[in-house]
Amino acid sequence: MASPNRIVVVGASLAGLRTVEEVRRLGHEGDVVLVGAEPHRPYDRPPLSKAFLAGQSGPDDLALRRTSYDDLGLDLRLGVAAASLDPVARVLHLHDGTEVPYDACVLATGATPRRLPDPAGLAGVHTVRTLDDALALRSDLARSPRVVVVGAGFIGAETAATCRGLGLSVTMLEAAPSPMARGIGDRLGSTLGELHRDHGVDLRLGAGVAGLEGAERVERVRLTDGSAVDADVVVVGIGVVPATDWLEGSGLTIADGVVCDATLAAAPGVVAAGDVARWPNGAFGGLSMRLEHWTNASEMGVAAAARVLAPAADAAPFETVPFVWSDQYDVKIQVAGHVQGDDQIELVDGSLEERRFVALFGRSGRLTGVVGFGRPRLVMQYRRLIVEGATFEDALAQARRGG
Repeated sequence: MASPNRIVVVGASLAGLRTVEEVRRLGHEGDVVLVGAEPHRPYDRPPLSKAFLAGQSGPDDLALRRTSYDDLGLDLRLGVAAASLDPVARVLHLHDGTEVPYDACVLATGATPRRLPDPAGLAGVHTVRTLDDALALRSDLARSPRVVVVGAGFIGAETAATCRGLGLSVTMLEAAPSPMARGIGDRLGSTLGELHRDHGVDLRLGAGVAGLEGAERVERVRLTDGSAVDADVVVVGIGVVPATDWLEGSGLTIADGVVCDATLAAAPGVVAAGDVARWPNGAFGGLSMRLEHWTNASEMGVAAAARVLAPAADAAPFETVPFVWSDQYDVKIQVAGHVQGDDQIELVDGSLEERRFVALFGRSGRLTGVVGFGRPRLVMQYRRLIVEGATFEDALAQARRGG
């Protein structure tokens, strides 16, 4: 795409902020418009299920940018959602009726939580995605409720850990045979489950949810086996879907995200970044990926800025080895690479019983991922091996030599 004058970034979270910061750092002097559906300036989401939910920090502590926005020279439009996009006319339509023309548009609208069917609209049912979500849940937790967490992925598990830290009664329901089984396998998933049981969580596996019951507030969760769990507060952490509904009719290819080429371009003049973007990751042989990680959103925002400013012929492919972490109780859990539960998995350091270990993941002879509990230095060492394209056997040999 030709060097643009006006750049419009849709989504005022991490990927969007990193995009506008980078276009200015690269010397762009034209107009930059940042549009956000929430009324808040860009803030950090990971603490929402941890320190912020526990009352250990406030909204000001979440700010992604601690310095003034003045030097960015932004046309900042917050509290108004995007309604539609016309890539041919290069116009963004907002829900307040405003039309925003652009030369280049970066889509960074992120993702929205999956929800349980709840036709009654019961009070006390929460997701944890936005600052307002976390504020509402924090207020409910002050009543010392019985908490039921649906889903044992990172958000559900972090919320359960935070609630136990507050001394609350917590039941965590997971439909799979172990937490995160599809990603890290039953053996490591069971270790994560035992970590929560060690801290007093009533973890129920193979527990499908049939629905929620109550009068005006939720009172119980009905399971598919006919049993029920009493609840004053229900937190739903069953994953997210990319925020692409507003792009219907745009002509962009949508398939579990905005489909992009290797350089993150989705159409002439349109680039995507962050949780909403699906692209072929050359670091894994062009495997199509859509990542919901903080690190990826930050890196993609920087890459998106370079993409909209560079001539198409000079555009570089975006390649990355995914990295995500989660703090639960006193354990830092880290995952790097592309891990799947049916990969070859070898424990190379520590022990599952101690809840301190490193496990390597391999597929088709290649080192594809690493999972660590309380082993941050070793995880980053093996992430570098993944970047270098190491074989699984080479990684195991390094582990035998002492990392």
